Amino acid sequence: MARTLVIGTAGHIDHGKSALVRALTGTDPDRLKEEQARGITIELGFAHATIGDVDVAFVDVPGHERFVRTMLAGAGGLDAVMLIVAADEAVMPQTREHFDICRLLGISRGLIVITKTDLVDDETIALAELEARELVAGSVLEDVSAVAVSAQTGAGLDRLRLAIAALATTTPRAVRRGVARLPIDRAFSVRGFGTVVTGTLVSGEVREGDALTLLPGAPGGRHGAGGRHGGGENDVRVRGLHVHGQAAALAVAPRRVAVNLGGVDLAGAGRGMTLASANTLAVTRRVDVHVELLAGARPLRHGARVRMHQGTGDWLARVALSSIRSNASEPWTRVEVGATDVQVPSGGEALVRLRLADRAVLTRGDRVVLRAPSPAVTIGGATVLDPEPHNGGVRRARVADRLQALVASDPTVWLPLWLLDESLGGLTTEDVVRRGGVGPDEAEAVANALVDAGVAVRSGGRLVHAASVAAAQAMIVSMLGDYHRAHPEEIGIARQEVRDRVGAGEVFDTLLSALGAKVTGTDRLALAAHQPQVTGEDARVRQAVDATLKAAGLQPPDVATLSQHAGASGTQVQAALRALQRDGRAQRLDVLWFHADTLQRLKTDVKTMGSGATVDVAAAKARFGVSRKFAIPLLEFLDRERLTRRVGNQRIVI
Repeated sequence: MARTLVIGTAGHIDHGKSALVRALTGTDPDRLKEEQARGITIELGFAHATIGDVDVAFVDVPGHERFVRTMLAGAGGLDAVMLIVAADEAVMPQTREHFDICRLLGISRGLIVITKTDLVDDETIALAELEARELVAGSVLEDVSAVAVSAQTGAGLDRLRLAIAALATTTPRAVRRGVARLPIDRAFSVRGFGTVVTGTLVSGEVREGDALTLLPGAPGGRHGAGGRHGGGENDVRVRGLHVHGQAAALAVAPRRVAVNLGGVDLAGAGRGMTLASANTLAVTRRVDVHVELLAGARPLRHGARVRMHQGTGDWLARVALSSIRSNASEPWTRVEVGATDVQVPSGGEALVRLRLADRAVLTRGDRVVLRAPSPAVTIGGATVLDPEPHNGGVRRARVADRLQALVASDPTVWLPLWLLDESLGGLTTEDVVRRGGVGPDEAEAVANALVDAGVAVRSGGRLVHAASVAAAQAMIVSMLGDYHRAHPEEIGIARQEVRDRVGAGEVFDTLLSALGAKVTGTDRLALAAHQPQVTGEDARVRQAVDATLKAAGLQPPDVATLSQHAGASGTQVQAALRALQRDGRAQRLDVLWFHADTLQRLKTDVKTMGSGATVDVAAAKARFGVSRKFAIPLLEFLDRERLTRRVGNQRIVI
């Protein structure tokens, strides 16, 4: 498979970005009539070329300050950037802002391209390169190649092509295996085909026929209208693919892709949405992030409004500060609860919760750019720490400490924090993929590592923190012990009651299994060491009821009569009957209670009748010496015990 590269332009207006792309590819990225008439780029432009053995997709962005929002929509999926600096003007304001944006997005590969060299002398070209070098000093682009070119004469273009091809040999941006993700930058309809979307496939792969989801989808969909899951999903199917203008059966990241979708009309797709594998990205209106302000940016105040850009979308957000520090070498300082006059200093860092005005599609590790709404300037960037945090204040000590720990890149550090948040609910592998920004294989590997280390426990398809399991088990043991002390005569507590009080849900069986022989019982649970102790009046009543039922045979008295025989209240007798039932000494048939020995003798008697023998109500009354009141429930009991089978008005002995 050919190597691929998605490279974008960045730089000030009229520095020759579009002309350079046209010279390299033969395609004019300015496709709009207005762009061609005015001579400036307004919308994102796209072109491609094969350079050596590398398939290169070019994304051309507008350079005017009014179109930074559009520039950001194109920059989010880039593997590399060409920082364009015109030789006759050198570094200009949008050169700086575009560079800041690329740095904040984590774009680590690129080139410096000095354009319009045909207009100036060599000394001016050298000065322009020097200014560009000063701009990128201290960044990951500090040591990148610088190439001087002229789109008009062709000078330097071959050298630039070699430099672009060389970028494909360096380490690419990490992508999530098994997770397709395509932020949409264009959507249109093609007669005979329907809805087509385009974008940069930044992760995974897409095949013709794949079932994918279009996010965020309609409000109130699969995940509800807000909170941790802020929107629904539209299920769509890939009807066709085009890569570099050619039909393809498969597209593998990173590539520019056009996708023909079935299952959605044009009104349901557009820039800012994301095409993805199902359940691999969070749809949210609340996100915890690690913010880094640009040096020279205005301080960021608690409660400030910002515009967050990620992928091809942007959202208004409100800032809630949790912890701040002036630089990366300092410890975090937690913002006290109730403090209002607090801000992040220029060039400083903060742990922040962003509350979004609308649903965003995010996962852990996403890089976002923050801009002030007015005046519209880039103020910094952020890394997503948790796209689905629990609601509540971010300044409480426990939450602030959790946020500080989430900065760690090691998933065996941050995943246990999420497991503790979820208590006995735990997380599935699917949850970790969607929320954690990892692929299915990595999520499974991290889960195995935590289980092997004793940090987590598997319960069915869920991963639960070992501390939550231990706490729940201790609660079960304590609950049973308390119950045994209060009710020494009882066998134990109803299983469902224990489950509900612990709040164990799906993991309850795992909790009991891990307790081993310490807890016994099925319908009712008890500590293994517990032996029911019946003393005093309870013991007398139970013995009296047992003797009365045994003596009554197949015609037992009702509860009121039992109360008279036992010299006890109806409540005491009912409790005694339930205890005898748990001990296997009594059984309830309809409204009547029979002694277990009596029913066992009845079963033995019926077996002596022989297979195929018949009995009806009248025969039962005569054989057993009982009235209809007793005969019918006894015959129904024999049916349930599979000793007889009813056929019409008769029973046949099996």
